Amino acid sequence: MGLLCNPASVDRGLTHAKTLLDRRFPGALQALYSPQHGFFAEKQDNMIESDHMTDPDLGIPVFSLYGETRIPTRKMLDPIDILIIDLQDVGTRVYTFIHTMSHCLEAAKRFGKKVIVCDRPNPVNGIAAEGPLLSLEYASFVGRHPIPMRHGLTMGELALLFNREMSIGCELEVIPMKGWKRRMRFCDTGLPWVPPSPNMPIPETAMVYPGQVMWEGTNVSEGRGATRPFEFFGAPFIRLEKLKIPRDRFPGILLRPAVFEPTSNKWSGETCFGFQIHVTNFSIYRPYGVSLRLMAAIAKAFRDDFQWKSPPYEYEYERMPIDLITGGPEARLAVENGWDIDELERSRQKELDDFTKRSREFWLYDV
Repeated sequence: MGLLCNPASVDRGLTHAKTLLDRRFPGALQALYSPQHGFFAEKQDNMIESDHMTDPDLGIPVFSLYGETRIPTRKMLDPIDILIIDLQDVGTRVYTFIHTMSHCLEAAKRFGKKVIVCDRPNPVNGIAAEGPLLSLEYASFVGRHPIPMRHGLTMGELALLFNREMSIGCELEVIPMKGWKRRMRFCDTGLPWVPPSPNMPIPETAMVYPGQVMWEGTNVSEGRGATRPFEFFGAPFIRLEKLKIPRDRFPGILLRPAVFEPTSNKWSGETCFGFQIHVTNFSIYRPYGVSLRLMAAIAKAFRDDFQWKSPPYEYEYERMPIDLITGGPEARLAVENGWDIDELERSRQKELDDFTKRSREFWLYDV
């Protein structure tokens, strides 16, 4: 067996999956595999690669799937017959673990291996879907299949969807959760949260991430290097007195004016002026729509300073990072040209409804 995992691959007693498998099947675990951010989830940022290594406890190889390649090679899969995938997703299309999984499904089909996905909760519930579907012209490692920004599925359900809709057809088994309901957020599960990546420290981070991740495509800090990444956002050039944003404009949240100094990443060591998002009612909060409207307001108020981030972004060297993140050019054009975002969302509603309808075919859990 092989295991694709990271530090969040634990049971409710915080025992790691590699230990559990080794206890249950002594000697059967022959290789480990790590996604973006490394086997110990220690790599802070995008395009910070991790090397292959040897596991210090079991003495077996750990193959990095975010290093010299993001696609498992024959050599990597030669030691195993079955690849077990046990990763904690965060419910957002651009979180790369789901695309690592899709590459693993394809490689397993190519090299005749079986895949078992140990399912885990979608921390932002399994009901709501939001944001534009990826246009395949903008496919990248932050989006390989036409799903919305917030997809409302679990890792296991996405594996089933990818396996069929991407015509992969590998031998796949999903081990479902017991007791999980689609309406649940992570805080409802009673499970401990282990950060699946350095800037996803608490479940609340995942709540804002489907919208706040868009700041990665700009020169505004998304809060990396601050105490609450993605909840904080801002930049040195922002002057809050110029932003006329009513506190009650965005249902389900409060915007608290905040000043922070990132210790790393964008604007490291500089004072940034902006906000912290405080979620007050997650059932009515729409993170993608809120963040797009905030971005439009900041771009308009500070048009001489606000900029789009230039490539590269996640190994794409030509296309605009913001377009890769949002799945197409529409969000960027809406911000640049002052389009009516309400109208833009209405124009996208049918494709979102169609996705929600077709995704139900892969549901493993009741509401």
